[in-house]
Amino acid sequence: MPLRYLTWLGHAATGDLGVSVAGQRPVTELLAPAVGQTLLLTGAAFALVLVGGVVLGAAGAARPPGPLGRLCGALSTLSISAPQYSVALLLIAVFAVQLRWFPAGGTHSAFGGGGGSGDLLLHLVLPAVAAALVPLGLTARVFRAALASVLAGELADALRARGLGRFAVWRACVHNASPALLTIAGLQLAYLLEGVVFVETLFAWPGLGRLLYDALAARDLPLVQGGVLVVAVAFVGINILVDTAHAWIDPRVRG
Repeated sequence: MPLRYLTWLGHAATGDLGVSVAGQRPVTELLAPAVGQTLLLTGAAFALVLVGGVVLGAAGAARPPGPLGRLCGALSTLSISAPQYSVALLLIAVFAVQLRWFPAGGTHSAFGGGGGSGDLLLHLVLPAVAAALVPLGLTARVFRAALASVLAGELADALRARGLGRFAVWRACVHNASPALLTIAGLQLAYLLEGVVFVETLFAWPGLGRLLYDALAARDLPLVQGGVLVVAVAFVGINILVDTAHAWIDPRVRG
């Protein structure tokens, strides 16, 4: 087995990931469209994570002891605590089955959807929301803590003493809290890339997670190895980019 693994690793370094046992096609041909679909879903979910995390975190940091701060904290905790698969099933039951506002799965409707970008966006809403809930709550809590610490620190007092307005003080404090936001957002992006298996399976989204799930069920070892390799490389690459960007934004962390 070690020799077989080293042989496969040597071929993978040249772009040859073998042939799928179940599909009888090169693994790279199966992975390419699946990776594209996963990147689309991850990008939509990550946009929700950033917007929701920043809004909830900033609102909570602005009024920590007030009703708004408590509400934002409760929403963040609820987002983190909600099981992803249960939320996905709830979204399907309410918005797809009962209200019929969004499709229950897939990427395009077989009838009446037209197959355009609007149809794709409708199919993207529910899985993106389900995938974004947990990372959104974590991002909001970390950004809230970082921003609240800066707002209560000497920087904010010094800026107010210089006569700067509320907007200028907030802009400077948000800039100082941005390294913490960048770090947690990068980690959540990596989590989204490797943690959408349940979402893609429940919503029949033809991405990398769904492909790996089917490959495991079929015991398709070459396809599983190729998919895991792609996820691992993406995870390491994202962390390297986050560390580089962190050093660029905050000179204090440069060694």
